[in-house]
Amino acid sequence: MLVARLPTIAAAYVRAAAGHEPIQPRTDLSLAANFLYMLNGNEPSAIAARALDTYWVTVIDHGMNASTFTARVIASTRSDIVSAVTGAIGALKGLLHGGAPGPVRRHLRDIRTAANAEGWVRQELAAGRRIMGFGHRVYQVRDPRAEVLSRIAEEMAGAVLDDRELFDLAREVETTVLRVLDEVKPGRHLRTNVEFYTALVLQAIGLEPSMFVAMFACGRCAGWCAHVIEQHAEDHLIRPQSEYVGPREPFTAVGV
Repeated sequence: MLVARLPTIAAAYVRAAAGHEPIQPRTDLSLAANFLYMLNGNEPSAIAARALDTYWVTVIDHGMNASTFTARVIASTRSDIVSAVTGAIGALKGLLHGGAPGPVRRHLRDIRTAANAEGWVRQELAAGRRIMGFGHRVYQVRDPRAEVLSRIAEEMAGAVLDDRELFDLAREVETTVLRVLDEVKPGRHLRTNVEFYTALVLQAIGLEPSMFVAMFACGRCAGWCAHVIEQHAEDHLIRPQSEYVGPREPFTAVGV
């Protein structure tokens, strides 16, 4: 039920924010197609629905990431599944987890042309800032999800003429960023991650960057629910231990 309700809530929120009435879902459309229909009031093209569905499948689950771990910790206390998913959403919205696709889009907008890419990347690295869309805590190779989404993004770019230029820019920027990262941070293996092409796919189907995290949550919700159900079945409280590493000198009261 949560898997169906999250896209419904997201679509209703966007319409309400724009001063429009929510649109009732249809029973003859897929989950992704229904979301796009409830968002715009028009039945989406097959390619747009498939692009969103593909994105949701790529992010449905990805091990014990921050939001999934949060959901499992909450579930381990015997709290309910809605509370666990709510906590997961709170973790997901952080910039280092689900909040990266929005900055990726802003980076491409700031770069503007392929000729500007190298200078921009070197400036960001010199300032100690992260290049969003590159690097992953798990992968030291190109994120396999990025490969899937890059193909969908290219297909969408071919169908949406306004996005062809953006896709070509993204390809050039990706090549440049990888080359500069290998030079400036040798041995770090900072490769393209899922967020880089997520930005292109979601924009191509008509979504604003402010909706990107909500779309991530809609896709990851099924994975969260599966983890919560499993955690409830295990019925084991997750209680990590901590180690005090501060000073150990005896405390001396001052002014007594």
